[in-house]
Amino acid sequence: MFTNAQRQVERTGRHGTPRDQHLQDLVTQFQEATDEESKERIVANLANFAYDPYNYTFMRQLNILELFLDCITEPNERLIEFGIGGICNSCADPANASVITQCGGIPLVIQCLSSPVKNTVNYALGALYYLCNPSTKKDILKPEVLKAVREYAAAGDANTSFRNLANAFLDKHSIRQTDLSNTAFTSFIHDTMIHQAMHNRLVFQAESTTDTTTSVLVNLYHPYITVGPLRQRLRFFIIVVGSFA
Repeated sequence: MFTNAQRQVERTGRHGTPRDQHLQDLVTQFQEATDEESKERIVANLANFAYDPYNYTFMRQLNILELFLDCITEPNERLIEFGIGGICNSCADPANASVITQCGGIPLVIQCLSSPVKNTVNYALGALYYLCNPSTKKDILKPEVLKAVREYAAAGDANTSFRNLANAFLDKHSIRQTDLSNTAFTSFIHDTMIHQAMHNRLVFQAESTTDTTTSVLVNLYHPYITVGPLRQRLRFFIIVVGSFA
């Protein structure tokens, strides 16, 4: 659930740790960590906070978006997975997307499309969906990128998430001439969902939360809009690891 200043005060109490301090503590722990497992746990925890707009100002102040990007450059596939997950969770916000772009994040996100880890590819497709705009299209809509996305769009039932995310990306950004009406409707529904999300009017429905040490793909949908199959094509990612402050 999204939070706000009043709710955060109620949750932490008079003697609780403020959210910005908690995030700072996590960043410090990551910088001081000496083993890969601890780094993975901390980055996954930070990625938990990346879905909530309440945390965005703190994240920019603490350079957490840059930390996510740094993780994508690591050889550790788990750090890459959680790093791109944090980018995907946060980049729907224009200010966050601007930071990611200015820090050279687009090539890093694109390289995740070739990852052997399914979650990493999913998060990369979701991030590109949000990051692609008139000022970044020249860097994203390159032939090699579109080729990879179209291959995922043609995936069979065994890779439904790849297919749905890739098709949503192509519908919105490639403007396929045979599907203009569907593109407009998909974009309208998506923009409505994001707008309502900022006002805490959306319902999260987890596909699986049995093991909270692994990433969980979460459907994001508006309770008053029926979009049928389109709902399956519009995804919002949250990495669920540990507990929130």
